[in-house]
Amino acid sequence: MEESFVPFRGIKNDIQGRLKCYKQDWTGGFKSGFRILAPTTYIFFASAIPVISFGEQLDRDTDGTLTAVQTLASTALCGIIHSIIGGQPLLILGVAEPTVIMYTFMFNFAKSRPDLGPKLFLAWTGWVCIWTAILLFSLAVLGACSIINRFTRIAGELFGLLIAMLFMQEAIKGLVDEFRIPKRENPKSIEYEFSWRFANGMFALVLAFGLLHTALRSRKARSWRYGTGSLRGFVADYGVPLMVLVWTAVSYIPAESVPKGIPRRLFSPNPWSPGAYENWTVIKDMLDVPVLYIIGAFVPATMIAVLYYFDHSVASQLAQQKEFNLRKPPSFHYDLLLLGFLVPKIHFFTTLLLSIMVQTVLQ
Repeated sequence: MEESFVPFRGIKNDIQGRLKCYKQDWTGGFKSGFRILAPTTYIFFASAIPVISFGEQLDRDTDGTLTAVQTLASTALCGIIHSIIGGQPLLILGVAEPTVIMYTFMFNFAKSRPDLGPKLFLAWTGWVCIWTAILLFSLAVLGACSIINRFTRIAGELFGLLIAMLFMQEAIKGLVDEFRIPKRENPKSIEYEFSWRFANGMFALVLAFGLLHTALRSRKARSWRYGTGSLRGFVADYGVPLMVLVWTAVSYIPAESVPKGIPRRLFSPNPWSPGAYENWTVIKDMLDVPVLYIIGAFVPATMIAVLYYFDHSVASQLAQQKEFNLRKPPSFHYDLLLLGFLVPKIHFFTTLLLSIMVQTVLQ
């Protein structure tokens, strides 16, 4: 990528490069036949599992204001839009731990302000998204992605290591919490007695390490000395999603011999029930946010924009390394511009779509 800080030049070059190979992307995918199913399945589970995990964390840290339903819906919409009109090869959109930390910080800030509170948290977050989008637009238009060439490979690897460590930290915290009484739950319930809490935690450890071990082993199935070649290839291609399904089924084995709630499962409210769709219609509350907080939303928006810019640029740079032998051009500026559209547009589009669907179902 050439260094150019001429406004719109980077976006123009990215779009021109994308248009040259856009048709071939789709025709090549359809011509690959069933071979495309294996990576698609793997990527689906690799994207969905972190989203569900972070959705559970957001549900816990925001007192149920944000749940896995919102994270799954927003990630799905972003992924569909980016897959259709995105420009960067091998780039997958998803939820990262730094984003969850920022939303938790904003929720705690809003909860501590009487004129905001949990009721206007999502409305204020909408203004944060608008400021974030404006900043991302500015960075993309001014060609800020050009400076990514000055970053060394070690900078990207260190950032990837940070994300991986945050994943591991959250996984460890989640396992430890399986031995504790969750927030907003009745501590006098039978499933929260010490013996059952200990059993729940130990079962969670068995499920977690069982899934980790079998998934890693299945990825190396092609080097096994037993089984036919086609069987080893099938296990290597589909082993990870199969192990997720297998260990999920294992978690239902002691259903009749233990109290309800063991093992603990992720609670996702029914988005079609009365009262459950209030989060999807938050756009109507955005004008109720005080002007001071609308202006002040620029501060967390700046931090989020810098995070998105660095995360997006480093991920794009890592996806373009020589060992991947990519022949198609990169798309740094255009994808950053698209990301700017996705930040608030998903907030509003999801609100409109879900409100229409909910009202239709309830009628």
